[in-house]
Amino acid sequence: MRAGAVARAAVIAALGVLMVLVPATAGAAPPPSGGAPAARWVASHDGPQPYPGVAVTWDVPIRMSDGTVLRANVYRPADQAGRATAKKHPVIVNMTPYTKLITAVGSAATQNPVLGPFLTQLVNGIGQIAAPIRDIADISHFTGGLTDGGARTFLVDEDLVRSGYTQVVVDVRGTGFSQGTWDVFQSREQRDTVEVIDWAAQQGFSNGKVGMSGVSYSAINQIQAANKNPEALEAIFPVEPGGDLIRDIVAPGGALGVGFLPMWLTLVNTTKMVPNVASMLNGTFDWKWLADRISDPFTFYPELFAALLTPDIPSVPPEMEKLLRSGSEPRTAWLDRAERITTPTFIYGGWFDLFTNSEVRMYDKIPLPPGRKQLIMGDGYHLTIGGAQGRAGAPPRLDVLQKAWFDKWLKGIDNGIDSYGPVNLKQVGDSWITAQQFPRAGMTRQRLYLGDRRSGTAPHAVRDGSLTAEPTGSRGRMTISPGVLTLCSRDSAQQMAGVTALFPWCAEDARISEHNALTFTSAPMRTARSVSGYSNVRVNAVMDATDGYWTATLNDVAPDGTSKVISSGQVTASLRNYDRSQSQFAPNGDVIDPFYTLTLDTRERVTPGRPVTIDIGLLPTEALIKPGHRLRVDVFAMNLPRGLPLRPLLNESQLKPQHIQLDPRSPSFVNLPLSRPVG
Repeated sequence: MRAGAVARAAVIAALGVLMVLVPATAGAAPPPSGGAPAARWVASHDGPQPYPGVAVTWDVPIRMSDGTVLRANVYRPADQAGRATAKKHPVIVNMTPYTKLITAVGSAATQNPVLGPFLTQLVNGIGQIAAPIRDIADISHFTGGLTDGGARTFLVDEDLVRSGYTQVVVDVRGTGFSQGTWDVFQSREQRDTVEVIDWAAQQGFSNGKVGMSGVSYSAINQIQAANKNPEALEAIFPVEPGGDLIRDIVAPGGALGVGFLPMWLTLVNTTKMVPNVASMLNGTFDWKWLADRISDPFTFYPELFAALLTPDIPSVPPEMEKLLRSGSEPRTAWLDRAERITTPTFIYGGWFDLFTNSEVRMYDKIPLPPGRKQLIMGDGYHLTIGGAQGRAGAPPRLDVLQKAWFDKWLKGIDNGIDSYGPVNLKQVGDSWITAQQFPRAGMTRQRLYLGDRRSGTAPHAVRDGSLTAEPTGSRGRMTISPGVLTLCSRDSAQQMAGVTALFPWCAEDARISEHNALTFTSAPMRTARSVSGYSNVRVNAVMDATDGYWTATLNDVAPDGTSKVISSGQVTASLRNYDRSQSQFAPNGDVIDPFYTLTLDTRERVTPGRPVTIDIGLLPTEALIKPGHRLRVDVFAMNLPRGLPLRPLLNESQLKPQHIQLDPRSPSFVNLPLSRPVG
């Protein structure tokens, strides 16, 4: 038997022992596929439903406590003639900034009894045609969400409605057809969400029980509502939720998320200007809506432009300063407060999602027992929702899991969903596994040291160094300059929500971007080992300016040389300070998950030419390193488009070269969570 098979068998055996020793919520935990209970969940979702139709009431007004009117589409179970039932049902609320018009059109197109199957066949056909060129452009990342049920968690799942739920899709204030100015996750918008939940619970079609669904923005709304514990909210199913927006997408490591933010802000600010044409034709046009749009046509653009154009720290304007100050409205409002959540919560995320930083962190903070909280982490991107689920060895489709979750907590159906998982993880480089927690138990922390001895595996890199279990004792300086080749990288695909993942020679292989990197590569692994949890790259850094930008990735290098990124992180040198009370540390005292403060008050400029310790916290990951594969750390001095240092800090860096000073007294290393030590 091969070493990899032995290792996998050992992991399976260990999980079996763990299932015996750790009691599940109701019997033994099913495998990632869900086993026999999952077959029943699929039948419940896809089989005949008690109601044959869906009745829609368009643009229902919901008045908030400050007088602002939000608009909602209400989808109710109906008979064959389209007449809504008089029976009361649980209500599923979805708060969206992308206009419920898109939700309505997307749902109608993908779930129409004629057009829906045709679109599925078309997508499958395109996939088959594109298969021969998959090494050049892989569209399967984006078609999977449609064929594997993930798209329905963004849209309205009409099968869910026909099974006996009412779904309410609401334009958040300042977007779609709702009045007001867009509040971007802040206090007024959060209050709106709670008021909408209360409204939904009191309607004649409601039995008083409310759940929440939705993807990305709508998932963040769910977390923000649940941390306030409104009485009627009984369950949430957040797909790809963020929990700390500054550290997730606005300024990861203190660098502006230029790949995603401009694209996203343009999308919302454009779609919010689309008027309600029907109201214009029937004489009910909302002039307050128009006045609100005219008063604030470019929400959040001043902050974006300030971050890109402000030349120095003394010139930082108030709108930018509030994002760099702890205790400000956006900084406090944009925190998940997951430790306050008592609502049953099922989180879906991904190792290369925009919000990887927060998804497992929120799951761990929620003070609920396993079963009442669950987590799935795939290995896709933000736009590849639920792709590859519902297949052999994988978790059930997201729409199936969502219905099972709501059936359990909103209808009281004992369907076994609370015994699923509680944590299902796609190992990067291998298959799905079930665990009791993340990071998984049994990992050993180990330092691997960065050295200048050539590994012989990366002649294309700026410098080809080594990664060893023992310090090399070498002295010297390895220099890296800012470059732009990370435009073709896994980080680029992650920041662009998966768009550049179309090109697998960028997203799946780092050798192009490594032309701008220092690489440090281990010897081949003799046996398989897992990486599960948080890692940190510490560099003994020297800079030629008062600031700089450090990026690191952890890679799995295959025998054929393919270098696949499994985790990454970045930090602006002057914003390197972290809050020890919110950071995590290894038993030996190494920081393994630095929680950067990212404030002007804690900013600390670098003295040119003097060594300084920089900790580069990497995103959490779950990966299997197979026999014959190597571990590699790449270090860069730029990470476009994942991050661009704020303009004042970029100006201070002068884009000068950066150095790793090799010194046995102050070694550079990566601290990893491994199932089996290296060496």
